[in-house]
Amino acid sequence: MTSETVTTHIDSTIDFPILSLLILILPIASMLIMLTSDQLKARWIALIASTSSLIISLWVVFKFDQNNAEFQFIERLPWIPSLNIDYIVGIDGISVLFLPLTSLLFIGIILSSWNSIRSMPRLYFILLLLLETATLGIFISLNTILFFMFWELTLIPIYFLIIYWGIGPNRRYAAVKYTMVMMAGGIPLLFGFIIAAFNHATLAHAGNPSGELVFDYITLLNNPLPAELQTVIFFLLLLGFAFKAPIFPLHTWLPAIAMEGPASIAAIMTGLKLGAYGLIRFTVPLAPDAAQNFHWLLAGLGITGLLYGAVMAVSQTNLRKMLAFSSVSHVGLVILGIASFSIQGLQGALFQLFNFTIVAGGIFILIGFLHHRTGSTEVVSLGGVAKTMPLLASFFFIFGLAGMGVPGTNGFIAENLILVSVLESHTGAGIAALVGIVLAAAYFLTIYQRAFLGPVKNDVISTAMDLRTRELLLTLGFCILIIIFGIFPDIILDITRSASNGWIEALKR
Repeated sequence: MTSETVTTHIDSTIDFPILSLLILILPIASMLIMLTSDQLKARWIALIASTSSLIISLWVVFKFDQNNAEFQFIERLPWIPSLNIDYIVGIDGISVLFLPLTSLLFIGIILSSWNSIRSMPRLYFILLLLLETATLGIFISLNTILFFMFWELTLIPIYFLIIYWGIGPNRRYAAVKYTMVMMAGGIPLLFGFIIAAFNHATLAHAGNPSGELVFDYITLLNNPLPAELQTVIFFLLLLGFAFKAPIFPLHTWLPAIAMEGPASIAAIMTGLKLGAYGLIRFTVPLAPDAAQNFHWLLAGLGITGLLYGAVMAVSQTNLRKMLAFSSVSHVGLVILGIASFSIQGLQGALFQLFNFTIVAGGIFILIGFLHHRTGSTEVVSLGGVAKTMPLLASFFFIFGLAGMGVPGTNGFIAENLILVSVLESHTGAGIAALVGIVLAAAYFLTIYQRAFLGPVKNDVISTAMDLRTRELLLTLGFCILIIIFGIFPDIILDITRSASNGWIEALKR
């Protein structure tokens, strides 16, 4: 890219701050909840705020020019002038779909928690809205320090949500472990961003004529780092995002959260893979030469995580823990797609990340419904669930089929795009990935048969109520998206194509 490209980006700013409005609605709603003592009003305020966020996100998607690979809806304001740090937000084809999907997932969590949260419900919904704010901020940030601020802000609500509404006896340990691990991962991220900023401060170029620190993501993209510094940046950012993805062996916090935390947090942790998004958004674009030089490392991490997660999932006797290791396995597949450095691999990886929001997030919401009714997700305490809760069991099976990549579901498209690209770029890893996918079918079908089919063994299950109307409509909505995106994948692929092509072209310069 040249300096002319920078001008193109800046000229694409808009007068109305739609992206800022998107994230401001949520903390304002949080303050309104603080001012009311009515618990029902608190629930409705949270639901209306997240629904408003979804409507604005859909409007952004509708107005988004999918043929334009550049950033759009850019907003730029001075923030910390002494350090040359501006408030810059914007979206492109890589990030735009995460906005409505994030809002949709949080709406699902709010609805699924409507009656199940009886302790401090106002605080619960305030924390959810603040977490949604920080998450949306991650997807729209175009300044590395702004991104890092939102990245770290996710830790506070997650910590308290696990502490106060977790279901396991070791929830405090899980909350502290997650927070400490994520703070440790934030250190290399911040160092990487600062090193990049200082490097550009020593250079005189069109994007930085005064030699100031550069935290502007667009300027960093337009002025590539020197080869030796790219290696440093690549490993710092890879390490930082690996904690959050999670990439094996930095995954141990996820099974703990799945077992000890509330279903809502497990849905967010497995449904929104912010670490994998960070690899696509920052790690590879800021260090393209280093990323390609270490393609074997990315592929190795991907296939190790895929196989390890699948093997561990096979041996689990708890639905929550099985789904946690399944998530680790699926992240490995996404890393393989990124490591292929091809348009098919990147689009497949993005498609799979979108799928996580619907499939993994949705299935953990169902797990929450099941746990609320039975008090357990241990296989030994279940059995015969399909006889007394046929709707819940049927929807769980549909989500599982999508996770397995069965044709007709959104998982099939994503997995095939990734597999084709990996077989071309890393044939051995591609063959191993096929083994991982077979294992995925084995662990899901086995645990489903034991937990949902067969005779009813537990009196609690024999008297349990199936999905209520609100729960049924919520789950049905997620399932409809699974089928729609599986039959009409171009809805997703057309939006991500131009930006994905630009991402790949940038690697060749």
